[in-house]
Amino acid sequence: MRSTAMLFAAAVAAATMSAGVAHADALDTVKARGKLICGTQSASVPYAYQDTATRSFVGYDVDMCAALAKGLGVALEHKPLSTEARIPELKMDRVDVVAGSMAYLPERAQQVDYSLQYLQGSIKVLVRKNSGIASLKDLAGRKVCASKGSSSAAIAARVLPNSQVLSFQDVASCYLGLQNEKVDGFTAGELILKRFELDSQKAGTPVVLLPEPTYVEHIGVVVNKGNPKLLAAVNKVIQDMDKDGTLDAMYTKWLGADSIYKLTRTFKVEPVDAE
Repeated sequence: MRSTAMLFAAAVAAATMSAGVAHADALDTVKARGKLICGTQSASVPYAYQDTATRSFVGYDVDMCAALAKGLGVALEHKPLSTEARIPELKMDRVDVVAGSMAYLPERAQQVDYSLQYLQGSIKVLVRKNSGIASLKDLAGRKVCASKGSSSAAIAARVLPNSQVLSFQDVASCYLGLQNEKVDGFTAGELILKRFELDSQKAGTPVVLLPEPTYVEHIGVVVNKGNPKLLAAVNKVIQDMDKDGTLDAMYTKWLGADSIYKLTRTFKVEPVDAE
């Protein structure tokens, strides 16, 4: 009887410990591992892409991953992801956080938690210069391409209800479709499209950005739900970066005066769903 009681007590203790491990905050896992696994997109200039000379990944989001790991006091393992794999990889615990230029959307916020805003950008539409399309209303009845799984695709379906929105595998496929006249517009983040616009001028097949945005994106680092300690730690790192100038320097390097885009940072570090 006594041995049975002891075994039962041991089983309860083991179950309790297992439950504790199962519900441990991801920050504890990161600290114990000594490494932050941070996901970004795999081919999105200037956010995260492979440098042709070094073959290493560089970009605004890659630098954000490095800053997060440094702020948490751990090493970094960078993991490049396809656009549509960002949330699934997080949900399967294959990455701890995603700094993947992931704009806030209410439906996404049902699956993951967002940090404070660390980036803001406009979604726009690229068209062929000779297409006769001068505004968003001119896209009625036209085919518009977006990268599969992107916020651009979700937003285009809402704000361009009279257009046929098609999802291609990635931004390169969309641009090729635009050049080959398989689609009439290509929607994505302004910086991605600006690069294609600049490149097209050299290639002799010019494309242009429509001036009005379809949406202004509020972008945060995402973590899996149920990890308040990790989310708070990420928020603190971003706030510290904002205070000590690191965030400004990163923006200047990739998007501002030191880049081809020459943009000026106007966004604040605040909740992504702030009005």
